[in-house]
Amino acid sequence: MKLGLQLGYWQAQPPTNHAELVAAADESGFDAIFTAEAWGSDAFTPLAWWGRETERVRLGTSIVQMSGRTPTSIAMHALTLDHLSGGRMVLGMGVSGPQVVEGWYGQPFGKPLARTREVVDIIRQVLRREGPVTNDGVHYPLPFSGEGSLGLGKPLKPITHPLRSDIPIWLGAEGPKNVAQTAEIADGWIPIFYTPKSAGMYQPWLDEGFARPGARRTREDFEIAATCHLQIVADAEERQRVIDGMKPVVALYMGGMGAAEMNFHNQVFVRMGYEELSARVQQLYLEGKKAEATALIPDELVSDMHIIGTAAEVVDTVAAWEETGVTTLMVSLASGDEVRRIAELLA
Repeated sequence: MKLGLQLGYWQAQPPTNHAELVAAADESGFDAIFTAEAWGSDAFTPLAWWGRETERVRLGTSIVQMSGRTPTSIAMHALTLDHLSGGRMVLGMGVSGPQVVEGWYGQPFGKPLARTREVVDIIRQVLRREGPVTNDGVHYPLPFSGEGSLGLGKPLKPITHPLRSDIPIWLGAEGPKNVAQTAEIADGWIPIFYTPKSAGMYQPWLDEGFARPGARRTREDFEIAATCHLQIVADAEERQRVIDGMKPVVALYMGGMGAAEMNFHNQVFVRMGYEELSARVQQLYLEGKKAEATALIPDELVSDMHIIGTAAEVVDTVAAWEETGVTTLMVSLASGDEVRRIAELLA
């Protein structure tokens, strides 16, 4: 199992310690660094910035929101970064949710599975550069000939020859159908809230995708890149402080990242066995009672989702994650010293 450094997306202000984290990860044997986006900072620009400061780590998006750019635009970003980094790009993408897609990007959210399939196919056409890129799908028709079209669209292929025709494409997926499709068409999967306890739930969905005719990968060469916070603590008191500090984030995703009618993250927690808790946390969160919602998050859920313990406990827990099939563990860490310590501990 490889280690990845999850830098995430920016909060109200740009982070001040990412240069330290990235340098430590590149020097100490981490396989990759990953950046994300929500509705603030974007995922590609930090990779271009930090890629110039690194020599070895892969540069991954975890994740790019597909509705924020056309498929060919995403392919151009990936193609460019792959050249600039000497072939280190990993393209992680996801559909996000209707609140962001329709409220921020002004795009329709409907048919996310079909849209994902079209996006992946178009990007792969660009990267293969075997001929002009076309698409007969209803979501991203190329050339475009719908309302407002001048009828002059011409199929094109990229001017720049891609460095690699097979830049890895990993997909964020949560539900059974989406996970199965990811196993069918992608090179890897970026699950959210994946834990050793919930890992078994996903295996039939993955197997369904691998078994489909024309599946791109098998379980043996398919990446599973799970994300968690990892922290070594000295004692039970420190462990509790870390757990309590993580609870507001869990409450946000369980209760606030989506509408009452559609919250994919909330549904993951329901599948994990927290149906009543998820409903109550969402109700409180949407009523503006964030502190009350956070107070309901149990310690054991945080401990399952993240790796928090003594050095020996961390080693054992990381091994448990690896045993479930995780090939890359994307961890959030607070300092360069922590990055180096984790790299040495898990070497």
